[in-house]
Amino acid sequence: MTKHEQIIDYITQLPIGGKISVRQIAKAMSVSEGTAYRAIKEAESQGLVSTIERVGTIRIEKKKKDNIEKLTFAEVVNIVDGQVLGGRSGLHKTLSRFVIGAMKTEAMMRYVTAGNLLIVGNRYQVHKIALETGAAVLITGGFDTSSDVIKLADELDLPVISTSYDTFTVAAMINRAIYDQLIKKEIVVVDDILIPLEKTYYLTIGESVQHWQELNERTGHSRYPVVDNTLKVQGMIAAKDVFDQLKQQPIEKVMTQNPITVNEKTSIAAVAHIMVWQGIELLPVTDGQKRLLGVVSRQDVLKAMQTTQRQPHVGETLEEIVTSRMEQVTENKQEPVYHIVVSPQMTDQLGTVSYGVMTTIMIEGARRTLRMHKRGDIVVENLTLYFLKPIQIDTEVKVIPRLLEVGRKHGKFDVEVYREGEIVGKALLTAQLIEA
Repeated sequence: MTKHEQIIDYITQLPIGGKISVRQIAKAMSVSEGTAYRAIKEAESQGLVSTIERVGTIRIEKKKKDNIEKLTFAEVVNIVDGQVLGGRSGLHKTLSRFVIGAMKTEAMMRYVTAGNLLIVGNRYQVHKIALETGAAVLITGGFDTSSDVIKLADELDLPVISTSYDTFTVAAMINRAIYDQLIKKEIVVVDDILIPLEKTYYLTIGESVQHWQELNERTGHSRYPVVDNTLKVQGMIAAKDVFDQLKQQPIEKVMTQNPITVNEKTSIAAVAHIMVWQGIELLPVTDGQKRLLGVVSRQDVLKAMQTTQRQPHVGETLEEIVTSRMEQVTENKQEPVYHIVVSPQMTDQLGTVSYGVMTTIMIEGARRTLRMHKRGDIVVENLTLYFLKPIQIDTEVKVIPRLLEVGRKHGKFDVEVYREGEIVGKALLTAQLIEA
């Protein structure tokens, strides 16, 4: 195990809520401060720690996907650019909901329960009552609180946070963060469809072609990752690699070296693109040190993509906002026409359709046109947008995609966008086809 891996394991074993510093890690693990710093940053990306300005880095509980929409108080501090006045040792805790304190104390406290975050101004008595109820406090307007409240927050391990933003802005910022988390929760990643290590068939570099043949007869599969004695992926081996090879030939001599791998957090869309682009049927899934965690198959990836497209979504991305507003206005398979009205979310700072939205509209038109001719989806290889005019808010546009040619694996489309009969956009799109 490398020093980096040892530090990550050490951080994982630290108590939740504990403070971590580069100097502390460097001393405890006998490494340089640079090595400790890189490991802490890796731990932060894995959701093991959270760094807060003026507070430092604290160990937090790694969130599961089923509760990703719940924020920790540490995350709230970062969202609102807050200052922690008291209760620092409770920053790792998760808030169940937030309550805006804009009423009389008695009425307000009917809504505040343990685990809540009360957003309120400089009302010291309310701060104290909220803490006694088991709720943390977020003070808006840049105000502080009394020394008694700070002392109580430290005793109860409940954060009291101050921010310069007003109550409305703070509520909007936290709402936006929760909304973003919901979108992340809905994105299907490798971890959701991973065939885990204990169910994965693999070979080691010390084995021979005969071992591949035995495994092939036993499982019916022909593709396997090849690992060393520490489970680090060294290659991939398939039927084409062992064809005409002697049984005693070492696997290491015939395998494909340095194979493409993905990690648990890679999105299924990215994996599908890799598999289609490279013509791969099976991908090894590895951790940060390239150790094998399992595999994903092309079949499972495509099934997951189709399932996701059929499910309703709670958090809408900009692409979903655009595509959900496109409607077909003709039944002509050879030349379908779609229309869409430009909403404020689709525009840039000048009030005209953004380049990203325009490409989304064109790609979605091509995708829907393809589905009229064959089952499946597209992975865009190239989009050449060679004519474009400004399109204003509230303008209704028509999208006319034409399928120029389609093969088993490739398709080519010409896409035109019209406003009141005038052409305002034209593009040529080529794509690889993912068969359903």
